Amino acid sequence: MAGMGKRMRPHTLTTAKPLIPVAGKPIVQRLVEDIVATGSEKVEEIAFIIGPSFGKEVEAQLLNTASKLGAKGRICYQETPLGTAHAILCAAESLKGNVFIAFADTLFDATFSIDTSRDAIIWTQKVDDPSAFGVVKLKDNGEIEAFVEKPQSFVSDLAIIGVYYFRDGENLRKELQRLIDNDIKMKGEYQITDAMEHMLQNGMKFYTDQVSEWLDCGNKDATLYTNERILELKRNKENLIDASARIENSSIIEPCYIGPNVRIVNSVVGPYASVEANTVIEKSIVSNSIIQCDSVVKNACIEKSMLGKSVSYTNKSDELSLGDFSTHI
Repeated sequence: MAGMGKRMRPHTLTTAKPLIPVAGKPIVQRLVEDIVATGSEKVEEIAFIIGPSFGKEVEAQLLNTASKLGAKGRICYQETPLGTAHAILCAAESLKGNVFIAFADTLFDATFSIDTSRDAIIWTQKVDDPSAFGVVKLKDNGEIEAFVEKPQSFVSDLAIIGVYYFRDGENLRKELQRLIDNDIKMKGEYQITDAMEHMLQNGMKFYTDQVSEWLDCGNKDATLYTNERILELKRNKENLIDASARIENSSIIEPCYIGPNVRIVNSVVGPYASVEANTVIEKSIVSNSIIQCDSVVKNACIEKSMLGKSVSYTNKSDELSLGDFSTHI
C-alpha cells in the first residue's frame, strides 16, 4: 500500500489511499478484517508495506488494526516505487512459512478456504475484457500453466486480482531477491509475475481460486461503486447507522452508513451514502456519495460525489470531488 494514489487526487493529497473510508471503514481495515474473518487459518502477523511519508499517526492506526484482529503488526517501508515484487520484498522479515499477500487498493467478496498443502494459490475473477489484465492459463487438471500479461488474443478470462497464497515464504523471498540481484524488470519495475513464472518453470505447482466479486478503489467513480456494493453486502451484517447520530425530520434510504455524532436535518440521505463522524447535513439531498468527517453540507443536492474531511459545501447541485478542507459557498 505504498503507492501515491495519484488517480484518487485530491483525496490522496492528505490521506493515504488505503485509509480512505468505504462504508465507514478505511479500505485497508476492511481488507484485513474480511481476510481474517472469512479465512480458516490463524493470522499471526500482518505486515503493512507503506511509504515513509505516511506518518506515525497512520502507522499507529495500522498497528492497532492488526492488534484488534489478534495479530502482530509490522510496518515496512518502500522508499521508492519499484514494482510489486520490490514492494513485497520490503517485508522480507515476514516472508516465512505460510504467506498471504493482498494489494490494498481492492476489496472483494470471497471466502478464503486455503488448502495449505498447495505450493501457491492465485485468486482470480472472470472479466469481459482480459486484454486489460494479467491472466492465468489453466491446464485440464486445474493447475496454472502460464501467466500472461494483457493478452491481445484470447488466452483466458481469469484476471489476477492481486491476492496470493504461498506455502513457502522463504522460497518466495529468494525468488523476489533473484529479480533484484539480476535486475529483471518489466517496464522499469520488478514484478511478482516474473518471480511466479520462474517458480512455475522450476516445477512449483500453482492453482487458482475465484472471488465472488472484485471491487476496485483506484479512482473516484470506482470507489463510489465499491462503497455501494459494500453497503449492500454489509447491510444485514454490520450496524451501519450509529446510535449517536441525530436524524431530525429527515429520511434515510438504506443502505447507508451514518457515523458517530452525525446530524441530519430536513434532508434525504441515501441510498448508498456514507457519512462520516461529526458531519452535518441540512436541507439537502445526498445519494451515492462518500462524505468524510467534520464536513458541512447545506442547501445542496449532490450525488456520485466524494467530499473529504472538514469540507464546507452550500447552495449548489453537482457531482463533486473535493479534497480535505475545501470550501464552496
